[in-house]
Amino acid sequence: MRRSESRLIFFSCLFSFILCSCSTYNAYNESEYASNEQPAFTADYSSRIPQHIATSEKTVVVDPKVHVWGAYDREGQLIKAGIASAGSSWCPDLNRPCHTSTGSFRVFSLGDASCKSHIFPKPRGGAPMPYCMYFNHGQALHGVSQNEVGEGNYSHGCVRMQVSDAEWLRYNFIDVGTKVVVRPYY
Repeated sequence: MRRSESRLIFFSCLFSFILCSCSTYNAYNESEYASNEQPAFTADYSSRIPQHIATSEKTVVVDPKVHVWGAYDREGQLIKAGIASAGSSWCPDLNRPCHTSTGSFRVFSLGDASCKSHIFPKPRGGAPMPYCMYFNHGQALHGVSQNEVGEGNYSHGCVRMQVSDAEWLRYNFIDVGTKVVVRPYY
């Protein structure tokens, strides 16, 4: 292993450790949500996002501020939510920010449990992305191992979630054309 690769791995691990160590940070903003109380950081991720949104179609909402995704039915009712990690403020291997693009998108490609990145890790790709659901160029919703999703944004631009959540979305909720809304980071 080259010295530069060793340094990159060290700093990537350090960055991940710092983000995971900050898990008590709560970016909840009362003015944007219906509840007047801040939700506790528990496994009930549905308390971090609106229980109802204005929509007439199935929609997945990703909120990088509170590290949650939510699936809403055609009437706008929240039916399932979970933890999500969006794109990082800085990716050392790219030497640039790599936030997940914000806005409204449509899923255009669906993968299965064997889905893998064609780009990461550099230079040849191969990172597992089980149940990938591409919505914006190379950005996708996908599963990751338990220790790669948490209370922070540290992907290369994809939205990471629990493998079981990605599998549920892929086979029980999302179709090609399903709307994905990524809310602003700030």
